[in-house]
Amino acid sequence: MASGPEDRPPERERTDKSLADERDKTDDELLKRSEALEETSDDVVASARERASRVLFDARRKADETLRLSNISHAEQAALDKERAAEDRALRDERATADQKLASERETRRRALAALLALERDETDDYLLLERERADAAVEARDDFLGMVTHDVRNLLGGLVMSASSVMKIACDDAAAKAVLTREGQRIHRYAARMNRLVGDLLDVVSIEAGRLSVVPHREDASELLRETVDAFQAIASAKKIALKTEMKSGALAARCDHERILQVLANLVGNAVKFTPDGGRIDLLVEAVDDHVRFGVHDTGPGIPPDQLSVVFDRYWRAKESHGGLGLGLYIARCIVEAHAGKIWAESLPGEGTTFYFTLPAASSRAAPATG
Repeated sequence: MASGPEDRPPERERTDKSLADERDKTDDELLKRSEALEETSDDVVASARERASRVLFDARRKADETLRLSNISHAEQAALDKERAAEDRALRDERATADQKLASERETRRRALAALLALERDETDDYLLLERERADAAVEARDDFLGMVTHDVRNLLGGLVMSASSVMKIACDDAAAKAVLTREGQRIHRYAARMNRLVGDLLDVVSIEAGRLSVVPHREDASELLRETVDAFQAIASAKKIALKTEMKSGALAARCDHERILQVLANLVGNAVKFTPDGGRIDLLVEAVDDHVRFGVHDTGPGIPPDQLSVVFDRYWRAKESHGGLGLGLYIARCIVEAHAGKIWAESLPGEGTTFYFTLPAASSRAAPATG
């Protein structure tokens, strides 16, 4: 392929390693089967030769007994011994020739099998290379198209938001009409924000699949991250009479992270919590030091997640049954962002008792997570 090994996506590296492992297993299995067949064949030949030797020995013993009774002369016995020695030599030579021929045939078969296997693998590699080139071309075309479309969509959304803002600022003597304009303008703002978020999620997934998710860690105040998140969601939570609280268990904490990306993770987690927490519920945001990491937590008093779903909530396109709308990308993107920081993310929940999402980031005093882009 055109790109070097260092440019290959992790999925392809795993595929290539899996293919190499499977080929090694196949080679080992073929070798074992060949050795087993040869060993069985050698045992059969050895057993047949042993039986033939016994038959010959018994025949000679009986002949010797007959000759002893007939009192043959020493000259006749010497001639008989010489004849038997010649027969034994001929038999040994014949067996040696047969063994040599068998070994040669086995070597020929091994070489033929190796050549055939190499040919089939070369063909497989050619097909794989061709399919990857086609896939790369298709993905590149898709990404180019998506980039152009999202650029145009965002421009349109920007114009839509500006128009909505202008409508909301129009002076109007009729209080009822002004209230309608304000309400509709706010609704347009919300729809535009949701569309912008969906576009952003799609672009993030494209970046993740291409191995280009941008993460630039810096020293960040963990409590400030929580405060910014609460400020962003306070109005939405208040509308549902949800108490939105923060808790710092270890005083001031500094994490090594990308500020905007971690705000994106917290926004995904808190946004889900607000969506699934019933009116009058509670959402707690907490942060604490755990060894050389900073651990964040988002706990809600919603319906919880069934145990059999906890292992798949971070999969791409996963959505809760109660969810309406969305692409099921938020938690998947959150997982990829956290893992790009060399952290971990997981969920703990019991049905009817709410859910807590945790994720960890390297503490600012620990070894910095590598920047990716």
